Amino acid sequence: MNTQKKIQHSLNDLIEIARDGHGFYTEAAGKVKDAELSALFLRIAGVKQDIVGRLSATVAAAGGTPAEHGTMVGSMQQFYGKVRAALGDTTYGYVAELEESEDRLLKAFNETISDEDTPPAARAEAQALLPSVRECHNVMRDRKQVLKRAS
Repeated sequence: MNTQKKIQHSLNDLIEIARDGHGFYTEAAGKVKDAELSALFLRIAGVKQDIVGRLSATVAAAGGTPAEHGTMVGSMQQFYGKVRAALGDTTYGYVAELEESEDRLLKAFNETISDEDTPPAARAEAQALLPSVRECHNVMRDRKQVLKRAS
């Protein structure tokens, strides 16, 4: 596999998962009643959009085609989040599922960075974005823990 294909393969998984997160956060922002939480969701959706943009630019610069859609797992997770929110505490339902989404993205970033077959350009871009990925993950993990203790 040539470098362009390796970069495309390595980063398109991250693009798809981040795209899932962007859509899910945007939707959740419109569903929760808490204005502060809605603003947080929109801020994190913006981070996901930035990740998609930067990774897509890296794939395109290498001559590849960036992923244009999310994943099946992300769609199912979003659906489950909607059902969970509809049947119970809307806030906790969305926060719990979004935190799972963050776990998935962080794991994918760590795997891409640690994979010896990841080309240097792809690894460098993933490493540059990792602090933002970790921050979003930690914010949602902490939010979930606070809500869980409050219930």
